[in-house]
Amino acid sequence: MSVEPGSTSELRTEPRPPSPRLGLLPMVIFGSRWLQLPLYLGLIVAQCVYISLFLKELWHLSWHALDLTEEQIMMSVLALIDVVMISNLLVMVIVGGYETFVSRLDLQGHPDEPEWLGHVNASVLKIKLAMAIIGISSIALLRTFIEAGNLGSSRAGFTETGVMWQVLIHLTFVVSAIGIAFVNKLSDSGERRHAE
Repeated sequence: MSVEPGSTSELRTEPRPPSPRLGLLPMVIFGSRWLQLPLYLGLIVAQCVYISLFLKELWHLSWHALDLTEEQIMMSVLALIDVVMISNLLVMVIVGGYETFVSRLDLQGHPDEPEWLGHVNASVLKIKLAMAIIGISSIALLRTFIEAGNLGSSRAGFTETGVMWQVLIHLTFVVSAIGIAFVNKLSDSGERRHAE
């Protein structure tokens, strides 16, 4: 009986070496990482809430599509995109955070393994989160700019000062992300020089 390439017996990895024995205090300290598990499970519940919000927005858009103006449809679509981007942020935090800070997921070789998960660490996760927050902020700012024609009227949902603060907050996110990426690059180049 021959073993065909790609069979399950060929895919098995080497058994893991036994874990080193830890003293009581290191075991308690290292084990405390599992206290984060309820937090990640809570974020999964939040993901479910965002699914219901997405379906509600989609239902509203679909049901009233013929009654809405082009601007209102665009605002509804941007609201849907906003929900999706926040949902993507939740997935990054749940999967990346669990993998980085709690325990390995052992997804190597799984067809649905996220590409970014293979090289995720705390620094990469911070940069990815910063970029996701900038994307979410950009959508919110775009929604504001679309409604900017109503400034000064009773239909305006914000003031000129509110728009200015949104722009400043968005720029703060952008500058922060650039700063995080720069510090990460300095750290990586320092580690490479130290390794050489």
